Amino acid sequence: MISAVDEYTHQLTHDVNFNESMYFQFHDPARKIAGFLRLANRPNEGRGERTVCLYLPDGTLGFGFDRPQVLTNESMAAGGLTVEVVEPLDELRVTFDGAVRIVSNPRAMADPKAALGAGREVQCRITLRYLATAPAHEQTFDADGKSFAPHHYEQLAAVTGDVCLGEDVIAVTGHGLRDHSWGPRSWQAPWFYRWMHGSTEGFGFMVAYFGEPDGTSRHGGFVFDRGTLHACDHVTITTIRDSDGYQQSIIVLARSGDLYWRLHGDAVASVPLRHRSTNGAPSTRIVESAMRWRTDDGVSLCGMAEYLDQLDDGQPVGLHV
Repeated sequence: MISAVDEYTHQLTHDVNFNESMYFQFHDPARKIAGFLRLANRPNEGRGERTVCLYLPDGTLGFGFDRPQVLTNESMAAGGLTVEVVEPLDELRVTFDGAVRIVSNPRAMADPKAALGAGREVQCRITLRYLATAPAHEQTFDADGKSFAPHHYEQLAAVTGDVCLGEDVIAVTGHGLRDHSWGPRSWQAPWFYRWMHGSTEGFGFMVAYFGEPDGTSRHGGFVFDRGTLHACDHVTITTIRDSDGYQQSIIVLARSGDLYWRLHGDAVASVPLRHRSTNGAPSTRIVESAMRWRTDDGVSLCGMAEYLDQLDDGQPVGLHV
């Protein structure tokens, strides 16, 4: 069970691929801005991973990635991104000060070197306050011998702050989800997964589906509804893809005992990313889609859908889900 001390960094183990990461998603539908920030410490490899991804009101993308030097696991502060725990499991402050590139077509990130090289660089300053709106939900989706996030929890939050791009300032008053995990991590461990979430005032969800080559799966998540966090014991996902093979619309059926919720999602913008295997080959594809969701009861909310697939002869392995 997680406790207040788990909000901070954890003791470094001897695992070569030890990873401690925090992810912060936010959206403000009124101002038509969304995005996520992620920071990972990988001190046994001497580096970190820092990502800033902004879905901007004019349809462009603000994107920045860095592998800063990280030699300890004493704090979450690298690459211009800093996480401060104000009150454990209740309030966190996330700040970023650095450069991002403005990419006119988010899908151009399929070739990141060309997309970022052609993008205009701007100075970016972000200050966000995450105030919990629901209890944290703890769940691991690791399989035997395949470590991706052995210690893992997520939490819905109200999000306020500012995103500054050059001289332009966009105020944020909305919602989001935060994620914290630690332990050995290999991006090549999952065969494929589907991870999605959404939130608004009084309602939110997160579901995950991990598929294996033999057809078996692990799935779960939660739905926060009417003041109660319901752990999901069954999740089904139906995906309609566009001409690039990216998620275009999604139907999620989440069950918790006798309760169920059906969510209909449409992708607003999709960003293809990738991770390379130890031999340097681009073996893992991740498509990050900003989503608009709605329930059968008419609740509207925003969030994300993250689809990770290993590539087999250049093709994603999980196209059936």
